[in-house]
Amino acid sequence: QVQLVESGGGLVQSGGSLRLSCAVSGRTFTRHAMGWFRQAPGKERVFVAAIHWSGSNTMYADSVKGRFTISRDNAKNTVYLQMNSLKPEDTAVYYCAAEGTRWKWPSDDYDYWGQGTQVTVSF
Repeated sequence: QVQLVESGGGLVQSGGSLRLSCAVSGRTFTRHAMGWFRQAPGKERVFVAAIHWSGSNTMYADSVKGRFTISRDNAKNTVYLQMNSLKPEDTAVYYCAAEGTRWKWPSDDYDYWGQGTQVTVSF
């Protein structure tokens, strides 16, 4: 059974930093794209960042470019999201996602999702 478990969320002041982790178990995703999404209260879940299976290519939402960095460690089957210069509008539940088809890039329909981790940025 595939499991994606996010960690690293919490409460941080505006301008601060957090690093989210997503540990994958039950299957190896070293040849699969991975992504991060977020859902703010009362809003739909939206794309934040994605990373190619090799780590050689990344994509970001305009709202986080220059502040967030996605990375992966295939040896650990783990994906990270480094978030710097956080703003109150970054407050959301952050979800990790995995593309189920090998080699597919970019993904337009992720197959596996974590339960999410809350990030709250105070003023």
